[in-house]
Order: sequence, then structure tokens, then C-alpha cells
Amino acid sequence: MRDFSHLDIVFALLWAARWTLMLSAVAFICGGVAGFLLMLMRISPIRPLKYISWAYLEIVQGTPLLLQFLLAFLGLSILGSDISPWMSATLALTTFTSAFLGDIWRGSVESIPSGQWEAARALSLNYFQQLGLVILPQAVRRSISPTVGFLAQVIKGTSLASAIGFVELARSATNITNVTFEPAFVYLVTAVVYFGICFPISVASRKLEKT
Repeated sequence: MRDFSHLDIVFALLWAARWTLMLSAVAFICGGVAGFLLMLMRISPIRPLKYISWAYLEIVQGTPLLLQFLLAFLGLSILGSDISPWMSATLALTTFTSAFLGDIWRGSVESIPSGQWEAARALSLNYFQQLGLVILPQAVRRSISPTVGFLAQVIKGTSLASAIGFVELARSATNITNVTFEPAFVYLVTAVVYFGICFPISVASRKLEKT
């Protein structure tokens, strides 16, 4: 077994971070689509849709993300579905992301004064025209900062995918530690990589909040 220099370890961790970024991107995009649909259900005047979306949000937000990863992987395997760690991680993180983005966007819509709805109705706009032409453009502006901020949470959440065997940054750090026996250095570099990814996002979120 050849020795790993500190530079080798750094490069290996940076290379592993691509899977963290890829999983985050897929989950954020797919979760955003699902979250938008959940938001529409939550603010819908149709009560059954509101109750279904409410139950979904409460269940997902009320259970640990680690448990969701395990259920996505082990639960589907028990049911006879041959699912890879990548697909399981994507499913679990997408579910997690959709619930929180749906709630963020619902809050943004509901923060718009009721007078805006009344003014839109006075213009003889139907429900979807009121929502699309008057309410959503205002809500989008209010939701940008928390949405960007939540992206950092999604990126950090990918570390829990290591529990089901998905090799991303955190799992790679463990694998490298088992080979190099330098846990202090490996995990320090891992923390720096996570910080380097998430800190600019957090700064952007704070700046957007002030605009």
C-alpha cells in the first residue's frame, strides 16, 4: 500500500466533493419542482389538497433526515425494489428538500397582504391569473433569500447519505481515514471543503435578505 501525502488527501477529497455537489443539485432541482406543487396544494381553496400537502410536510419535517435516507434505501429493498445508493439518496434528499421549499414558498405567498388578492379579484382575474400575475411575482422576491439559504442545508445534508453507502465527501473522508490513519487532518480538510462550498451561499443569502 502506497503512502498518501497530504496533497493527495486534499485532491482526493476535492474530487469526492463533485458527488456532494451533484446530489445537492439534483435534489434541489427536483425538490424545487415538487415543492412548488406542494405550495400550490397548501394554498389551494380545495380542502383535500390542503390536508394532503399539510400531512406530507408534517411527516417529512417531523422525521430525521438520516431516517429518511435509511427508509428510502432499506424500505424499498424490503419491498423487492433493487435500488442503488445514488437513487435512494436522491429520493430521500429530494423528499426532504420538497417539504422545506414548499413551506418556505407557502410562507412567502401567505405573507403577501390580502389586499393584493382583493385588488386582483377587482380586476376580474380568475384564481390562477391572480396567483400568476399578481401574487407570485411578489412572493418570489421574498422567497429568494431563504431559498438560497436552504441550499446550504441541502449540501450539508448530503453527508448523511454515507449511511446507505453513497460515496460522497463525508463517506470518502471515512474511507481515506481508514487507509491513511490520519483522521484529524482528513476531517479538518473535509470541514474546510464543506465550509468553502456553503459559506459563499450563506453570504449570498444574507445579502439577498437585505436587498
